[in-house]
Amino acid sequence: MMGNGTRIAIVGGRGKTGRAVATALEAAGAETVPVGRAEFEDLAAALRGGDAVYLIAPNLHPDEPAFVTTVLEAMREAGVGRIGYHSVCAPYVPSMPHHLAKAASEDLVRRSGLDWTILQPCAYVDNFLPGLRAAAPRLEVPYDADRPFGLVGLEDLGAVAARVLLDPSHIGATYEVGGRSLVTVRDVAVAAQRVLGVEVELVVTSPDEWAAGPGATLDPRERDWLHAMFSYYEGHGLPCGSATVPAIVGRPAHDLDTLLRHALV
Repeated sequence: MMGNGTRIAIVGGRGKTGRAVATALEAAGAETVPVGRAEFEDLAAALRGGDAVYLIAPNLHPDEPAFVTTVLEAMREAGVGRIGYHSVCAPYVPSMPHHLAKAASEDLVRRSGLDWTILQPCAYVDNFLPGLRAAAPRLEVPYDADRPFGLVGLEDLGAVAARVLLDPSHIGATYEVGGRSLVTVRDVAVAAQRVLGVEVELVVTSPDEWAAGPGATLDPRERDWLHAMFSYYEGHGLPCGSATVPAIVGRPAHDLDTLLRHALV
């Protein structure tokens, strides 16, 4: 596996996902370069001289395929031939527009002529941390708290991303990245209660209640897309396979207690 001397640009590198990927890459000896909105004024210049790009589009981007096309074109201009694309678990879900945008973007990456690897992570355990860090810990979700999810920790996702970017044997592969096992939001609340040693309030509403309440302040497109996502979660959760982390990193994904203990204690 490569490492020392490898330079990898992370598009979206200043967000929580990008920082997790950078931490894992740097631990393996690679140099990372965060690329954000400011660098898009001359994206090819920002990418030039690098060995690879890890591409994370902004959350709920209104036109992710166009965003991905811009990055792919800049990579060709800069002479960077290796890309890791950050997609999503279950990209082809017709009821979720932002998932469909990632499915279309995966197709662009596969037909780009570049050496590619695609990661399809589930939602993050880390997304629940703000509520759990409150003085009165609380989890609030606008969907069924007992549906199954393959929730993964950012630490594990970063470790997978670093491995696939630094090892050419992963070129041409698509990996679904879930946590150690399927869990529910209620499981997260129970684990957090064990770790914190205090009661964790679990508040469950419906997608429609969310849209009429907190969601009403959002941009209408973002509100509609999130409402569609919460409605899908209400009916189906988001199961995701658990085999990728141990197969690529060489250890099991962290369990809920371990992830929450690292973040909260």
